[in-house]
Amino acid sequence: MEDGLARVRGVGSFSVDDACHFVWTFGTLSAMKSNATTVKDYLASLPEDRRVGIEAVRKVILANLDKDYEEGMVYGMIGYSVPHRVWPSGYHCDPSKPLMMCALASQKNNLTVYLMSVYSEKAEREWFHQAWKATGKKLDMGGCCVRFKRVEDAALDVIGEAVARTPAKGYVENYVKILASTGRGPDGKKLKEGAKGKAVGKKGTKKVGKKKVVKKSGKKLSKKKGAR
Repeated sequence: MEDGLARVRGVGSFSVDDACHFVWTFGTLSAMKSNATTVKDYLASLPEDRRVGIEAVRKVILANLDKDYEEGMVYGMIGYSVPHRVWPSGYHCDPSKPLMMCALASQKNNLTVYLMSVYSEKAEREWFHQAWKATGKKLDMGGCCVRFKRVEDAALDVIGEAVARTPAKGYVENYVKILASTGRGPDGKKLKEGAKGKAVGKKGTKKVGKKKVVKKSGKKLSKKKGAR
């Protein structure tokens, strides 16, 4: 089964509406979704070879994680999110959930790291691809998903740096900008159409007024010339 998160669509930058699809897809199609409620239980449920790989990547993530993120089980995987104590609005598609920045999971055919920060920023994507390529290791990436069969196939230093480059404050600020670009406020709610209409109306009135003044002054000048 195709990894659900790899099916998220976006052009140029992260699409907020597709983010809702992102969560729904993972929750319903993920082949290895876990019912574990704690990270400890999740790790204990994995086969030994998978557990060793996940723990190695987890160690790197935790070593580079900003203090304002928290680790926990989110959408059936190990997630690293901006908690409600830092960002009370939570994730706009489901405010009861914290705003997730990255995640780690053992899927049916591979180990997967989900890097939302890399996917949502073009500059970060370009940096990530170049940094991974420089390690000489093959990058298997789709959307925000970085997949590898064994931990030896992963560029752990690059994953760690990607996490370190994304402090919680900056991640939230970028998230708010993305919401604004889709006509939503910081809480994720769509702005009222009436407010947009008034703003457009004011601009239109100014333009029309300017044209009328020009036309009137033009007529007066032509009359004066004719009189002479």
